[in-house]
Order: sequence, then structure tokens, then C-alpha cells
Amino acid sequence: MRNLVVPALLLAFSGSAFAAANCAKHPKEEWMKESDAKAKLEAEGYKIRKFKVDGNCYEIYGHNKEGKKVEIYFDTKTLDAVKSKVEK
Repeated sequence: MRNLVVPALLLAFSGSAFAAANCAKHPKEEWMKESDAKAKLEAEGYKIRKFKVDGNCYEIYGHNKEGKKVEIYFDTKTLDAVKSKVEK
């Protein structure tokens, strides 16, 4: 029984990690250019430490205009936030 407890706990905690967002799939030619997306987000007050493509999403790690750490997934066409995690 004890041999089953540790794997079960690991499995339970692995699901609580911040999983990728489910962004709409758009043809690549409809995606906002990465440079434009970065510029728009920075104009909104985000300080971007890391910007990357994750599946069908743009994802940033950085800080919002309040200075809180953020991890946010954005739609690649509309740049609408799809999923976010903000430091409390």
C-alpha cells in the first residue's frame, strides 16, 4: 500500500501546476506579429522578461503595471488574455 501512496501524491500535485492554456487555433498568417504583440503589451504596462510561443498561444513571463509577477497566455490573433497567473 505504501508503494502506491507516493506515486499517487506525485500525480495529484503534478496536475496542480500551471498547465498550458487552450488558445484558439488560427492560421499562422493571421497571427499578430510577435514584435507587434510585445510592443502592444509593453504599451499596456507589462514588463516582459520572457516571451514565447506555446502551442497556439503567446505566453509571457514578467510583471504587470502594478509590479506583480505574471504568467499570461494570449490569443495569437486578438491578443486577448486566455489564461493568467498573477502573484498575490
